[in-house]
Amino acid sequence: MAMRITLLAMFFSAAQAYAGPPETLFIAGEHSPPASWKEGELVTGRETDKVRELLARAGVPYQIDILPWKRAYTMAQRQPNTCVYSTSRTPEREQQFKWIGPTDEAEWVFIGRTDHSFPLRTLEDARPLRIGTYNGDARDEFLRARGFNVEPVQNDASNPKKLLLGRIDLWAIGMRAGSNVLAQFPAIERGELAPLLSFHKVKVYLACNPALPDALADKMNAALDSMRRDGTFIRLERKYTQLEKQK
Repeated sequence: MAMRITLLAMFFSAAQAYAGPPETLFIAGEHSPPASWKEGELVTGRETDKVRELLARAGVPYQIDILPWKRAYTMAQRQPNTCVYSTSRTPEREQQFKWIGPTDEAEWVFIGRTDHSFPLRTLEDARPLRIGTYNGDARDEFLRARGFNVEPVQNDASNPKKLLLGRIDLWAIGMRAGSNVLAQFPAIERGELAPLLSFHKVKVYLACNPALPDALADKMNAALDSMRRDGTFIRLERKYTQLEKQK
């Protein structure tokens, strides 16, 4: 009888491990072309396509949407079955998520006035300066943790205006391959502001709530690895590179 109970317990345990698809994941991104953006009701972009493909290969049902970054990031921190992309992986964030990736990499750059008078050859040269950041952003966390003088805002579009008014000395931004972020700001187009220093490089990931089962995270990472092996990853990279060249 005891043996029968043990066998039944093992059977049901195995059945639970393989029964049915996982719960639906909610995937949130931010408006950041060419990585992710929304056209009508369609969420698209280079990193979006990578995320969709890896989830399809892993057999994970999902919903996806574009949200303000702070909201998307906070949801992934607090809500089970929620992930956010494209998230910079930093030591300050390491224990806050389950990490799927990397899916891309980013370069962190200081933007400043073209008529600036201070030297800026290394990150350490920025220590006495006022640095504009975006509240909740990885660059804000990175610089704050290292004792730099950061002044975060709720809307990153405020920082170029603050630069022009002399209220900050630098603006810390992230630039991914193919990004047209600088073209969005007239002051850069007019030559009043310009990139002054690239101060850090970081890889970006799909960051999931820590309650995500390890087995599922491993399955999603394995799916991404298979995309690299069969050329899908680089094909998606080239697709958006070609689209940018056609503009």
